[in-house]
Amino acid sequence: MRAQFVLSEIGVGLRRNLTMTFAVIVSVALSLALFGGSLLMSDQVSTMKGYWYDKVNVSIFLCNKSDAESDPNCAKGAVTDDQKDQILADLKKMGVVDKVTHESQDEAYKHYKEQFGDSPLAASLTPDQMQESYRIKLKDPEKYQVIATAFDGRDGVQSVQDQKGILDNLFELLNGMNWAARAVMALMLVVALMLIVNTVRVSAFSRRRETGIMRLVGASGFYIQAPFIAEAAVAGLIGGTVACGFLVIARYFIIDHGLALSEKLSLINFIGWDAVLTKLPLILATSLLMPALAAFFALRKYLKV
Repeated sequence: MRAQFVLSEIGVGLRRNLTMTFAVIVSVALSLALFGGSLLMSDQVSTMKGYWYDKVNVSIFLCNKSDAESDPNCAKGAVTDDQKDQILADLKKMGVVDKVTHESQDEAYKHYKEQFGDSPLAASLTPDQMQESYRIKLKDPEKYQVIATAFDGRDGVQSVQDQKGILDNLFELLNGMNWAARAVMALMLVVALMLIVNTVRVSAFSRRRETGIMRLVGASGFYIQAPFIAEAAVAGLIGGTVACGFLVIARYFIIDHGLALSEKLSLINFIGWDAVLTKLPLILATSLLMPALAAFFALRKYLKV
């Protein structure tokens, strides 16, 4: 097979169906950009989980005098020193506990003033209205229920709260957005495949006389199909390159510069360039193989002479 013949046929096919080829490139670019974006979103969620789950605490809030008057869990009165000592001793015996930190009422009041000092409510609060608490760092954040079972409802304990539950709601939202992006990506991928198949069929139909002559003179099926498959592969590869460009530009302008989310949202541990660059070869390989395979199966019927 002469490479010059294949290359010339690719150029002819792309020029003859310029509009459909452009549509294939755009649809492949959008679908693969969404595909790459969904992969990066999964990496981002995993990175955030690893970062934040390592920092979450379980908090045991202790009853104060105000709670004793209004909260049923504190009906027996404010927590006593003996109860606090017993809670701390029991925490230190538990194998799931990594570290225990005590926050006094004065410390809780100070932290509240630092975070919500501008709130009208802050001016009316006094340290004795704040709750003492034990902040527990677990060896495994999934073991929250062990702490809740052991201390929820105990005398002197107002409530047991797990910060992981708040993060789970955030991650569920992010995962939902990621699955929505994947659904759109799948739809765009179907559209791209349909465009590829139709483009190849139109190209094959417009050159049916040439392919018929080639068949009559003994050309093999693969020799006849190669230019059409290569056309689809080239169009797909162009689309994949555009998709890679989209991802690189989005990472550069949204996270590093432009919106500069990495500076504005310093609490979020964003994925690095290595995560983006490792996805690009996969996108390029998919953009090359997907159209080629679609063209191959579409041609099995339309190039029979």
